[in-house]
Amino acid sequence: MGGFETLLPETLGAIPALLLVIASFFTSALTAAFGVGGGVAMLALLGLFIPVAALIPVHGAVQLGSNAGRAWHQRPHIRFSIATPFILGSLIGAAVGAYVVVQLPDALLKLVLGVFVIAVTWTKIPGAARLSHAGLAAGSAVLALATMFVGATGPLLSAFFAQLIPDDRKALIATHAAGMTVQHALKVIAFALAGFAFWRWLPFIALMIASGYLGTIYGTRLLEKLPEETFRRWFRIGLTLLALDLIRRGLAGMV
Repeated sequence: MGGFETLLPETLGAIPALLLVIASFFTSALTAAFGVGGGVAMLALLGLFIPVAALIPVHGAVQLGSNAGRAWHQRPHIRFSIATPFILGSLIGAAVGAYVVVQLPDALLKLVLGVFVIAVTWTKIPGAARLSHAGLAAGSAVLALATMFVGATGPLLSAFFAQLIPDDRKALIATHAAGMTVQHALKVIAFALAGFAFWRWLPFIALMIASGYLGTIYGTRLLEKLPEETFRRWFRIGLTLLALDLIRRGLAGMV
């Protein structure tokens, strides 16, 4: 694997890189089929092999490519009436967040976020499906601002979009992918401006994205076969498990 190793940063060996590229296929397929879980699983796997300093920016770049690929592949199902104001709100929230420096306890944020995700997942917010463009943009700005303080906003965004799109699993996953593309793009830009050397990781990131796109194609085929009720049940179960893990980590951090 001598030729392959020359494309990798010095801190990542060929075997771990190959395992991660293969894992990218399965985690992307998971998200494409069930809407949740892939990003968190990939973060955990990357954490086994990648230095802490590079973990979040590399994961953000991989997720940017993964979500962009999923949004492109499932683009006929994107609800632009939701995606467009969400994108505008996200840009506003990120711009405000760039000038706001707030130090909040990470454990408390995880605990609050986990409880909130469970509440939104298993209850209906009155009027959510009829939210105006201005209201959606405002909510999106708050979500984007939250990403400046806590990184695990994927489950929250999934729960939020599930309230807006309660009747079409394909539209839910495609629109969520479009929204997460913007969220991760803003994260990558922030790390690039902070001086992270993405160029050292580009070949590896490109392989991860390519493998992930193949996983998206496979996962989308599985999604086509899933009944709406089955999808919603597993979607809620997945969100709940992620939220419970956030609560666990939050409580552990406060002890």
